[in-house]
Amino acid sequence: MNRGIGSLLTAILAIATVPGTAQWLNVPTKGIPRTKDGKPDLSAPAPRKLDGKPDLSGIWDGDKSIEKYHEDIAADFKPREFPILPWAEALTLERTRTAHGDWPPAHCLPTGIVLNDTAAIGYPRKIIQEPGMAVILFELFGQFRQIFLDGRELPKDPNPTWWGYSVGHWDGDTLVVDTAGFNGKAWLDFAGHPTTDALHIRERFRRRDFGHLDLQLTIDDPKAYPKPWTVSLSWQFRPDTELLEYVCNENEKDLKHLGK
Repeated sequence: MNRGIGSLLTAILAIATVPGTAQWLNVPTKGIPRTKDGKPDLSAPAPRKLDGKPDLSGIWDGDKSIEKYHEDIAADFKPREFPILPWAEALTLERTRTAHGDWPPAHCLPTGIVLNDTAAIGYPRKIIQEPGMAVILFELFGQFRQIFLDGRELPKDPNPTWWGYSVGHWDGDTLVVDTAGFNGKAWLDFAGHPTTDALHIRERFRRRDFGHLDLQLTIDDPKAYPKPWTVSLSWQFRPDTELLEYVCNENEKDLKHLGK
């Protein structure tokens, strides 16, 4: 099934999108708190693992408020205040001018961390948390991440990849994840802000209650941006559903609308 490439500019890409609600209907999620009328109690306390750490497991959707970052990671900055090097700014403008025809997801290439973290309603992801590792499964493109929690360090000389290499540790009730080792091919957003192989991403995940997960996303890429910056995101728990298969090249109808 192809829901479309994933941009939130729905005027362009809604053609191939299937509503996110059409997933494993009427299959209640077991073991979650519910109100007297049987609805999920999203304000209940966050669950914890046997080791006392918060349990981030579950299916999550981005809050609608984060759409602006998916479209433009610099959305919080005033004009000319965004810290970007001239070459990166010129490339971003060129990608906009050419109607984003080189956008990697339009060619069924990986989205990368930032585009997935900022994807909002309709593009769920599933966290599976174990003591030594957390895995994030993305419905979009059937992608996945491994976050190692076993004390290892980031590789010194990694083979560059789209998703990089992720290690994490707990800072109280917050999971801190560092990721590096990127190939510099992913875009930060639909606007076309580029990345390089110097990209380092830090994420801070905090499940503030059962139904809400806060995420601070810090982007540090000195070859393209003079200083790092942070955006604050919010994900919501998606009860009584499951992920669906997503095959990018099946019934693909987006690329012809993107200028190439």
